[in-house]
Amino acid sequence: MTEKKVRALFSREKIITEDSNESRALYDQSRFGELQEGKFYYSLVEGLYLLDKKKIDIIDGKKKKLKVDEFVRKARKIEPNFWIRYVVFRDMRDRGYIVKTALKFGADFRVYDRGIKPGEDHAKWILYPVHEATTLTWYEFSAKNRVAHSTRKRLLMGIVDDENDVTYYEISWTKP
Repeated sequence: MTEKKVRALFSREKIITEDSNESRALYDQSRFGELQEGKFYYSLVEGLYLLDKKKIDIIDGKKKKLKVDEFVRKARKIEPNFWIRYVVFRDMRDRGYIVKTALKFGADFRVYDRGIKPGEDHAKWILYPVHEATTLTWYEFSAKNRVAHSTRKRLLMGIVDDENDVTYYEISWTKP
C-alpha cells in the first residue's frame, strides 16, 4: 500500500495544506510545518524538501502539480538566495536535525540538536547559509555573532560550494 501524500498549495512565501492525518504525521514525527487555525503552513525550503522526498504534492494557483525544477524557479523569484538556503536545510535534515526558520531572531534558521523537538527545548544553533564565494564584512559577521549570543544560541555558518557540498563552522564568543 502506498503512503498517501499531503496535497498542498503554493501560496506566495508559504506552502499551505489542510490539517489531515498525513500533515499531522509529518508534524508529529519530524516537526514539518506550523499549525495555525486548522491549516499547516510550510516554509519554501520545507515544501521543496517534502516534494523532493515525495511526501507532498504541491499545486500552483492554476491547479497544476509542480515538479521540483518548477518549484525551485518559483521559489527563487521570491527568495534570491533560496537554493543556498535549501542546500543547507536539506543537508541538516538529512543528518537528522530539525531545522526551523528563525526570522524573528534575525537569522535564516534555528537548529535543534538531534532528538530534540521544538517545544521540548530551545534550539542549539542559529544557522546562516552562505555560498563559498560570498564575502561578509566584519560588521556583518559580528552582527550574526551578536544575534546568536543575544539569543543564547551557538552561531553556525553553513558554507555551500559549487558542488552543493556544505561545510559547517561553529563560531563562539570567548572572553580572554
